Amino acid sequence: MSTRLDSISLSQLRCFVAVIDARSFAGAARQLALTTSAVSKTISRLEAVYGLHLLHRSTHSISPTDAGEQLIGPARAVLNRAANIDAILTHASKGTAVGTVRIGASPAFVRRCLVPLLPAFKEKHPDIALDLRASDVIVDLAEVGLDLAIRSGRLDGLPGHVRLPWFEFDWVVCASPGYLERYEMPRTPSDLATHDLIGFRNTRTGLVEHWRLRADSFPRSSAWHFITDDAESALLAAENGAGIMWAPRWLAADALASGTVVEVLSDWRGNRMPMSILRREQNLLPTRVRAVMAFLHDQAATFGKDR
Repeated sequence: MSTRLDSISLSQLRCFVAVIDARSFAGAARQLALTTSAVSKTISRLEAVYGLHLLHRSTHSISPTDAGEQLIGPARAVLNRAANIDAILTHASKGTAVGTVRIGASPAFVRRCLVPLLPAFKEKHPDIALDLRASDVIVDLAEVGLDLAIRSGRLDGLPGHVRLPWFEFDWVVCASPGYLERYEMPRTPSDLATHDLIGFRNTRTGLVEHWRLRADSFPRSSAWHFITDDAESALLAAENGAGIMWAPRWLAADALASGTVVEVLSDWRGNRMPMSILRREQNLLPTRVRAVMAFLHDQAATFGKDR
């Protein structure tokens, strides 16, 4: 006999939890690679099953109702158990690397580093499909259906995840040859005060990143000439002579190799930053996921070196 429980799906619970975490339908849609309309309709169908509201909706905010508050914990538990069941069944039924692996990374890293690897990966693992999700948001992998995530820097506050060091990279200060012809070459970090600086706004914190150089004298507050929250746009601005930028070497590597930008203040580079691979904390890791992790580890030397 059919029950209302039969009408509840994992996708509905996943959408509900994503909206709670993102505090908006649009933010949840970006995490789940869906449209805002699809997320809203999915939750509406869940609400219709029991004839109640799970969310308070207003123009400026989203918050759970009393029923929604009661659902959050059980919904997270169901999603985590479903992820473990998927791993168990995959491990039991497939001795070879077959299926889809979903990877989350920043939009710039997806374009600059992961997409160029696709031909080599396809040649090595023709039976694995990669589903690349471009987002700067740090999320619980099980809740959004990701197998792996690639993130840099410190990764605190993520219980239920395993952090695997991948490679370390430098941050470089660079500008186009045309810009440096028009303005005097900076020799020390203090010289940057007289230049047009391109700032990058961290979408997680909302703050413009400070340039971490080996110099106490580097000004911590600057009049930015241009600010963007898109790393690719910052690099494009530098290539077109808009100013000087501070970028991870993996982002600027192709531009440095082609000469569209050149590094300045190389003697003032700060500490190298770690790039890590995040996976779920589970004992039975699917074969396909282990194969992808092994492939990525084989590429560590390529990303970690000066190129």
